[in-house]
Amino acid sequence: MDSTPPFPLTSHLTSLIPNRPALRDSVLPALLTAISQIALALRTASVHTSGTSNTFGDAQLNVDVLAESHIRAALLLCPSIHTASSEEDPVERPVHPVPTAPGPEAYTLAFDPLDGSSIIGPNFTVGTILSLWDHPTSALHLPPATSQIAAILGVYGPRTTAIIALRLPGTQGTAFEVSLPSMTVTVPRILLSLPPVTGTRYFAPANLRAAAEDPRYMVLVTHYIRERYTLRYSGGLVPDVVHALVKGHGVYVSPVTAGSGAKLRRLYETCPVALVVECAGGGRGGRRGGGDIEWVKADGRG
Repeated sequence: MDSTPPFPLTSHLTSLIPNRPALRDSVLPALLTAISQIALALRTASVHTSGTSNTFGDAQLNVDVLAESHIRAALLLCPSIHTASSEEDPVERPVHPVPTAPGPEAYTLAFDPLDGSSIIGPNFTVGTILSLWDHPTSALHLPPATSQIAAILGVYGPRTTAIIALRLPGTQGTAFEVSLPSMTVTVPRILLSLPPVTGTRYFAPANLRAAAEDPRYMVLVTHYIRERYTLRYSGGLVPDVVHALVKGHGVYVSPVTAGSGAKLRRLYETCPVALVVECAGGGRGGRRGGGDIEWVKADGRG
């Protein structure tokens, strides 16, 4: 990761997004402000079940509902965001009480308000995942390679930070880090290291119970241990992926077996995280020809 003295986010966005004033001046600042508000609320919130569950059958915590409410309130300040859906409410709905006709900028937002809420009780780091699509509706049916233009990973830890990925049409994309609530850019360009990695290597094996069901996963985990990889797994997708971005390399694995269903959902987690990784130089389409990160998808394919 490049590191320079912090500077205002507004100047950075002006240089990156000269021709989309709503995205630059309204959407991104509002979403980042919501992340700051969630961070503040979490510092004093107790954690308990809300007595409800989402459509996927996951029990909702009060902090899930809290985070959702802050993001929904932020969307009301963004006329260019026409529809939104979340992991807690996965039906895409109009954002504004009185919908307007799409203008030059028209977006839909898909988000996971509080990813990793199951580990928030012991005060582990958790995050928010936001994904912005270049169309007023139907994010689930749009091609992410061309229609997903921005993703944000908000990280609630000792610091509150956000990793922002932007890939507007005709660009290869960029990723950078913002410190909140100051709205300052702390890392203007996140780039994964080119292989090979020297020194410490990291791996994060999610859904490790699946190794008892699938011998291939057991072999893979054993391989990382024998090769002296360092375990860096918190149980939260956002902090584990951000760890690899900060260090410049790493492996995140989340397999699916007959007894362990998929935990990563395409619209709310996999697509936005993939965009961040790609904009940081990871994968075959990375700016630097493929940075040193391995993103093993929920279906087991890299």
